[in-house]
Amino acid sequence: MSDITAGASRSAFLELKDERQLVREGYEFLDEKRMILAQEILRRLREYEAAEREYAARLERANGALARAVGRHGLDGIGIYPVLRMEAATLTMAPHRFLGVRLVDGRFDPGPPRSQPPAVNPSPEAEACRAAWEALVPLAVELGVMRGSLLRLMREYVRTERRARALENVLLPEIEGNLRQMDEQLEAMDQEEAVRVRNAGHH
Repeated sequence: MSDITAGASRSAFLELKDERQLVREGYEFLDEKRMILAQEILRRLREYEAAEREYAARLERANGALARAVGRHGLDGIGIYPVLRMEAATLTMAPHRFLGVRLVDGRFDPGPPRSQPPAVNPSPEAEACRAAWEALVPLAVELGVMRGSLLRLMREYVRTERRARALENVLLPEIEGNLRQMDEQLEAMDQEEAVRVRNAGHH
């Protein structure tokens, strides 16, 4: 900000006080916004962490099922087992805005039960392995969608935090300093004027 005290006047002083009020209101808005963003981030983070724990549990079960299937068929036997077919799967995306941030909620639907190609050497272990890995897919997709929205919210929080800190720590102190200097200058001008009036009355 330029040296606004160079041409101090009552009108300039009042304009700067109005500017200070606007900056304070802007800071209060940003402060409230970052609090609401933080609450939403924490809420979504709890949901994400719960889904991540469920994914980790499913992954552990899938790895155990894979180990048993490999023990039954060997790596080559599992390698030629019919793959999972998911042509009917759908991902329903629901975009919406939160404080101007574009977020997306998503739900993965594997679709109706599918008939799989027959295996040459089927076994309960291989079928359990396929089912365990199939159960990972919906949650993996939904975790990716949840992560995307979380990252958008966190980026907006960082931007809001920077703007709030700039107003709080830079602009407002600068305006306050200029107001103090202008007030001192105007007070000195008033005293000089009072002296001139007093002296003029003596002539």
